[in-house]
Amino acid sequence: MTTASPGTPQQAPGIVDPVRRIRRTGFSIGLATGLYGISFGALATSSGLDVWQAMVLSAVMFTGGSQFAFIGVIGGGGSALGAALASVLLGVRNTLYGLILARSLPRHGGKGLARVQLTIDESAALAASGSDERERRAGFWAAGVWVYVFWNLFSLVGAVAGQFVADPRAWGLDAAAAAAFLALLWPRLRSADAVAIAVAAAFIALVTTPSLPPGLPVLAAALVAVLAGLLPARRSAEPPRRETPPDPRPRTEDPR
Repeated sequence: MTTASPGTPQQAPGIVDPVRRIRRTGFSIGLATGLYGISFGALATSSGLDVWQAMVLSAVMFTGGSQFAFIGVIGGGGSALGAALASVLLGVRNTLYGLILARSLPRHGGKGLARVQLTIDESAALAASGSDERERRAGFWAAGVWVYVFWNLFSLVGAVAGQFVADPRAWGLDAAAAAAFLALLWPRLRSADAVAIAVAAAFIALVTTPSLPPGLPVLAAALVAVLAGLLPARRSAEPPRRETPPDPRPRTEDPR
């Protein structure tokens, strides 16, 4: 019979450790996200990149939205400078994620460099779902590492397959990234405020897409959430009722 040390927290039978659960979730997110890396690889080679260029871009840039923006500009006949600018504009959001997660994650040494590389939508979202520092760290590393592994693996598959596919868009591969982002966002729309912000951001992105350069509509939509966060919290019109505390004095019966 084994006994736990005094400093080890006890866990009731049948209850899954939250850290183990969040690591499993990170693996699932990594696999699901990696699958739409196939679309990036196929679109990259069909846009004029060779397999090795696509893989270097995937391994070094490693942020799906920026990668799709890069190959979108290149495939549309744009310059490499324009493609890089669109990618940078879309990658600004990762800087904001890094600022939010700075307290929970290492900032120096090898782990600090790895954190910079793995700060993406999926790792930031899973880290934000943690209830304490331990869960947030586990969520960040689980999602970040598994997404990196599966993303690059399936990007290679897509890049090789893209050489033999005449038009990857005919297979709907260009819509895979947008579908994955929606799948990531949907579980977080649990309140009316979150739904309202999402609808407003989508409207701004839809209106500005025809007139702004690639990347700027995403930032314009993100400003909706920033402005919403700066607004004061709504207060209820009716103040909460205060219950009257019971009278501590003993009650005496009426002699009548």
